[in-house]
Amino acid sequence: MTGRPVRVAVIDSGVAIPHPHIGAVAGGISIDESGESADFSDRIGHGTAVMAAIMEKAPPVEGMVEYLAVRVFQASLRTRIEFLLRGIEWSLGQRVDLINLSLGTAKPDYAERFTALIGRGARLIAPASSIPGSLPGVIRVFEAHDCPRDEYRRLSEFVFAASPFPRPVPGVPPERNLNGISFAVANITGFLARDYETIFSSKPASR
Repeated sequence: MTGRPVRVAVIDSGVAIPHPHIGAVAGGISIDESGESADFSDRIGHGTAVMAAIMEKAPPVEGMVEYLAVRVFQASLRTRIEFLLRGIEWSLGQRVDLINLSLGTAKPDYAERFTALIGRGARLIAPASSIPGSLPGVIRVFEAHDCPRDEYRRLSEFVFAASPFPRPVPGVPPERNLNGISFAVANITGFLARDYETIFSSKPASR
């Protein structure tokens, strides 16, 4: 097989560029009531922190790892299911390998709509306790407070646990920084991008 970069889509509140914890972003999109645009600038910070946690483990290196930012959260960490699904569909159209979903819903009515997008060429990574993370075929993530940030635990084939803390901010105690399942998911996405060949047996094929 002819190798190509591992491509990672981060569906969140976008990403701030420039930022000391953010490397090269290959592109992205914003999806909201007005439609789609190329402005994926982060206005609330969550997506930037998530992307930074992923890039810490798997820095964007030409020919090895590439990143795309998909903004579906605008002024708060709430969005419509239609925007989220469109973000996943857009990412699939970009032939990504991993889709970070540091988010979830408790509404079972949405399960069928997510299921239609699972197994279509990209692996979705999401919190195990909500939809879509609880659905078959999605990489499920739990948070483990006692797990060092530079390690992860593989509980079964596609179930993982990781630290719920993002990259540290100088002068800010970890307990006062952002933390939670969002960052356990981000940390696992970074590890999966870094160790893709080992975890999934082979590099992505050119396509």
